Amino acid sequence: MVRFVSFLVAAAVLASSADAFAPAASYQVRARQTLASSYDFPAAAAAATTRLSAMLTQAELPEKVYLPEDKESAKVLGGLKIGTRKLTVITGASSGLGLNCAVALSKTGRHFVVMACRDVDKAKRVAKEMGMPDNSYVVMKLELGSLRSVRDFVFNLKAFKSARPVNNLICNAAVYRPTDPEPAWTDDGFEASMGINHFGHFLLANLLVDDMAKAKDARMCIVGSITGNTNTVGGGLVYPQADLGNLQGFQMGAKKPISMADGKPFFGAKAYKDSKVCNMMTVSELHRRYHASTGISFSSMYPGCIAETALFREKRQWFRKAFPWFMKYVTGGYVGQEEAGERLAQVVDDPQCAKSDVYWSWNGGAQQVGRWSSDGKPRGAGGSGGEIFENQQSDAVRDRSTAMKMWELSVKACEMTEKDMPKAAVAP
Repeated sequence: MVRFVSFLVAAAVLASSADAFAPAASYQVRARQTLASSYDFPAAAAAATTRLSAMLTQAELPEKVYLPEDKESAKVLGGLKIGTRKLTVITGASSGLGLNCAVALSKTGRHFVVMACRDVDKAKRVAKEMGMPDNSYVVMKLELGSLRSVRDFVFNLKAFKSARPVNNLICNAAVYRPTDPEPAWTDDGFEASMGINHFGHFLLANLLVDDMAKAKDARMCIVGSITGNTNTVGGGLVYPQADLGNLQGFQMGAKKPISMADGKPFFGAKAYKDSKVCNMMTVSELHRRYHASTGISFSSMYPGCIAETALFREKRQWFRKAFPWFMKYVTGGYVGQEEAGERLAQVVDDPQCAKSDVYWSWNGGAQQVGRWSSDGKPRGAGGSGGEIFENQQSDAVRDRSTAMKMWELSVKACEMTEKDMPKAAVAP
């Protein structure tokens, strides 16, 4: 009881210090402020429409994350490099959970990893720094904040691998903007958390189902979170709770100026949690619609609280130092990046994880505050150690009618055509 009370007190302190958590102004906001203070257009210049147009174009460029010139040339002859290994695609593989998963899989000798990243040069550098074996991976450009980039990535991936199918897809990349006062927007006009975490992955997953159906023991995993499950400490006791409402925001198109799934005013911390609910609902719908006809195993997982992950890159320095201590010694939910990466790798590599429609967790799955065991380590909070098990998601995440509605509205928001949809029959 004392541990539980201490958790609530610490959580309240952290939650009440929003100003201390606030990140520096975003690049887009700083760019607009700089432009506003730097340019004072005289009346004569205003008439020079060509010059003004050029200036406005330059001002808008930072708001686009993917431009035509960013399109990567297709790599070929990948089949020779892959050989008999499983072809595994990991989004957000240049840091944190995704990178450590890529390292773990590449070192098994059973996987050839496609590191799908927005920063190709960084991914190449960290792959070497982390000791990934030569000829065990390739880096390919993917910007999930642009549906055009998702389509370009799929085209390049198919050109690279030729006729051999994709064995595994791990949708891991995510952004978290809990203290931003105003929403950031993707190239397609989605609020960034929902656009990158959900819509980008939603399109990617659907575009690869038919290809993966050709592989034996194919697996697709979308990383979930306890923050999207209200039956956990982090999702049920830490404000705000995830809540898609009646998906009013999605019904209104889910694009600027609509920033939240429920149509309410922007709330950065909730936007992330809502996106994780959509991620986990997507897994359930993929299973319901395509597992029986394709044999693909669709799953989600919670890796534990990776307190040093780049997901918290916009937090203040003191928070990035204090939070790991808080998760280790107060909640017991801490897990290191290497162990978390191994957990994610296990979901697509371990034979016992071939089951579909499962939410995988370890060490209690964070449905309670950790209890200290005789070996001096916390147990039951989803932190380090423990065995993998099939966890239970919240009733809201398992709400089938909402999940079906989310699916149909996501198809519409991503402007998917009949050609984009998997050919596998949809379950009645």
